[in-house]
Amino acid sequence: MNSANMNNPQLNLSVEVTSIEDVAENIRRFELSPDFGVSLPKFSAGAHITIETPKRERRDYSLINSTDKSGTYSIAIKQEGDGGGGSASMHDDVKVGTVLRISSPRNHFELVEDAQSFLLIAGGIGITPILAMARQLTDEGRPFRMIYLTRSDETTAFADELRNGPFSGNVHIHHDQGKPENALDLVPLLQNHSNGLHLYCCGPLGLMKAVKGLSEDWPQGTVHFEDFGSNDKAVLAGDEAFEVELARTSTVIEVAKDETIIQALERHGVHTATSCKSGTCGTCMTKLLSGDADHRDLVLSAHSGQSGHLFRFIAATESGSLRPLPRLALWTARSTLLDGFLDVSTLAFRQARCRPSR
Repeated sequence: MNSANMNNPQLNLSVEVTSIEDVAENIRRFELSPDFGVSLPKFSAGAHITIETPKRERRDYSLINSTDKSGTYSIAIKQEGDGGGGSASMHDDVKVGTVLRISSPRNHFELVEDAQSFLLIAGGIGITPILAMARQLTDEGRPFRMIYLTRSDETTAFADELRNGPFSGNVHIHHDQGKPENALDLVPLLQNHSNGLHLYCCGPLGLMKAVKGLSEDWPQGTVHFEDFGSNDKAVLAGDEAFEVELARTSTVIEVAKDETIIQALERHGVHTATSCKSGTCGTCMTKLLSGDADHRDLVLSAHSGQSGHLFRFIAATESGSLRPLPRLALWTARSTLLDGFLDVSTLAFRQARCRPSR
């Protein structure tokens, strides 16, 4: 597995924008067809692609169309006022006939094959991977229920299909009008879970944190999140620098309170395999050998976090006292690539910060 490709996926496909449609307030759907008649790779629900916008910025977008042999990719993009320009470029600069460079599909949010049923929760533009899942599950005849949370009818993407389409009977749409007191009560949805039920959630950070908190007692591996960078990376009060020891090379690297472990490692020439950079896909997982990690992920409970693994997407520590820097010891490969792929199917996916030893 090539870390350079994981950080910067190869833009190996050329596509032409063949249709553009407004599907909600500030949300636009783009249909992408292969350029030069080359077939597009197949994908499964939950997959995303990297697109180079006309302003040469790279952004990840979920594929929303059915996984049949339509030969096209469909994405939906919300124009974000604080999105760094990527969504604005797609809305303002892309026209029918525009040719874009994209990557092959990648999937860190795939539907579990042996699940007996599914609960899909989407908030806002988080409907994109969830919609693809609903379409695939319908095609396969598998049971699911979808909850879609939006501010208003105007901000509800694909409202007609969700209300009148082939799986409309499985969908509940809730509007809160932007008022916290109107938020849907998630407790009844999440307090009782049957064997074989898997939960998939994509949306704003607040929604994912709420779902995570209410699903703490679900069986490990049955709760799944998708996040393209909305995780809160702010330095918290009391956070401080800490050290990371790479056990197999005996290298010690200081991580500043306002940077991630990945950033610190790369600053020292240790290039790690990453993909989502938000602590949900598990690509940067490695084994924690020692040290007290304060986990702040969206996936596992505090109890599950004692499994001895963590993400390298990590920020700082919680202490303002003057003392030797706290240290996390991580298992690493002898090469420049951290050994984050040991029995990856059983590893616990986590985000973490380091707590000083008492």
